Amino acid sequence: MEFDVVIVGAGPAGLAAAIRLRQLSLERGRDISVVVVEKGSEVGAHILSGVVVDPIGLDQLLPEWRTHPERPLTTEVTEDHFLQLSASGARALPAKLMPKLLSNHGNFIGSLGNVTRFLAARAEELGVEIFPGFAATELLYDGDRVVGIATGDMGVARDGTARPDHVRGMELRARYTLLAEGARGSLSKQAIARYWLDKGSDFQKYGIGMKELWQVKPEHFRPGHVQHSFGWPLDKHTGGGSFLYHFDDNLVAVGFVVHLNYSNPTLSPFDEFQRFKTHPAIRDTFEGGKRLAYGARALTEGGWQSVPRLTFPGGALLGCAAGFVNVPRIKGSHNAILSGRLAADAIADELVRDEPAIEPVAYERNWRGSAIGRDLHPVRNVKPLWSRYGMPLGVMLGGIDMWSHQILGRSLFGTVAHGKPDHACLRLLSEVTPIQYPKPDGVVSFDKLSSVFLSNTNHAEDQPCHLKLRDPSVPIKNNLPLYGEPARLYCPAGVYEVTYEDDVKKIGPRFVINSQNCVHCKTCDIKDPAQNITWVPPEGGGGPNYPNM
Repeated sequence: MEFDVVIVGAGPAGLAAAIRLRQLSLERGRDISVVVVEKGSEVGAHILSGVVVDPIGLDQLLPEWRTHPERPLTTEVTEDHFLQLSASGARALPAKLMPKLLSNHGNFIGSLGNVTRFLAARAEELGVEIFPGFAATELLYDGDRVVGIATGDMGVARDGTARPDHVRGMELRARYTLLAEGARGSLSKQAIARYWLDKGSDFQKYGIGMKELWQVKPEHFRPGHVQHSFGWPLDKHTGGGSFLYHFDDNLVAVGFVVHLNYSNPTLSPFDEFQRFKTHPAIRDTFEGGKRLAYGARALTEGGWQSVPRLTFPGGALLGCAAGFVNVPRIKGSHNAILSGRLAADAIADELVRDEPAIEPVAYERNWRGSAIGRDLHPVRNVKPLWSRYGMPLGVMLGGIDMWSHQILGRSLFGTVAHGKPDHACLRLLSEVTPIQYPKPDGVVSFDKLSSVFLSNTNHAEDQPCHLKLRDPSVPIKNNLPLYGEPARLYCPAGVYEVTYEDDVKKIGPRFVINSQNCVHCKTCDIKDPAQNITWVPPEGGGGPNYPNM
């Protein structure tokens, strides 16, 4: 099948690009055919975010969204609080100390999954074709130019043979291919490596974000309430923080982010999240409530200095695939929408030419001077300062730097480098004090498997494992003695285990991959110290099925 533009990923970036292309198509009377391929079973099934949305992107893309009968965001922020937690207490930071850019005034709380469903409906009204349940597994080339994608075969057995329900994948060819897969997308990773798109940028940095959706008791519900925190249970050398967002019908979204440059291999992000909810300042919100959903996702944290070149022959990177998350604001969906719109403008301008350029270079040329660049530039040093100096000094220096931008229009530190990639930050097991986690209480804290159940994750049992080991001997031969095999702990879904034939004598350690548990967070692809694990898309439609995350 042939199109003008193929978009991989029906998230806010991909759908914004599709909508903008069709808007320009209708305005200019030049038909632009657009198709969006989405690996989730439906649009929104794999979307997970806080989410407090800065409406700047929606306002530019669809100015009528606020009055639309199906508007996806209805709860406006009414309260905005920031806490520093210790083991036994919490200290509220005065609002006057917070830089203006961190204010959530005018933002909306809701479900990013519902936002993407809204955008998908608008895209289809404009003539965009959307194919959910099809995983893009391969970039197609003509010489050195990307000319589309191929979707994976369906109905392939674990041993690689065809099952009775086998269906061949499709080739979707296009003049331009836009990769909007989110953080650490498999095709984006290939394009960055093939075209050296990160040659002039710093290392990309990541965090692992985990989220639960709760329906709380009415007396614990404060509509429009936003609360962020940092500190306990993380130590001063480990970056991260939390959010609590109250919205809709007694719903509270609670989430926890751990920066993946942590050094202790015995740290478990999932268990830190569960422990966080037991804090005296947090627990009361959830007492007597019901946990409705759970999910996890890696997020890009490198910011301004880690954004790679955005365009390559035949295509471009959008949204979190490009790394447009504003870490101190804990927001990226607005920049994702803006990037989709900006890329679409560049591509539409090329498609009207007799000989369109191989790359939509205007997108790369213009983003730093756009609203995206104005959002990311003033906060570029917050993450590296925190990583370098820890908490509270690094947090304080980051705040000073943001105030410097607000008052003076420039940084006191220039642009601080990130140092090294996340996988290279782990210390040896012999150099750290192992972390001991309490057992979950089943009231506000829970185990991994019951949490994965709430993600509605499902994969066909008889299919090839989508978590590839470059060398199957590495987990037991190297990672286990050196680091205690950290995959057991950094995975928030219980995918990886080390088992023994004799649990008493510890005979015969074996590395087990429970790929059916995978929620597609891609943390293993990022944090494995040997870079031995590669995440690739499983059969289309597999993975989590988030209802409104």
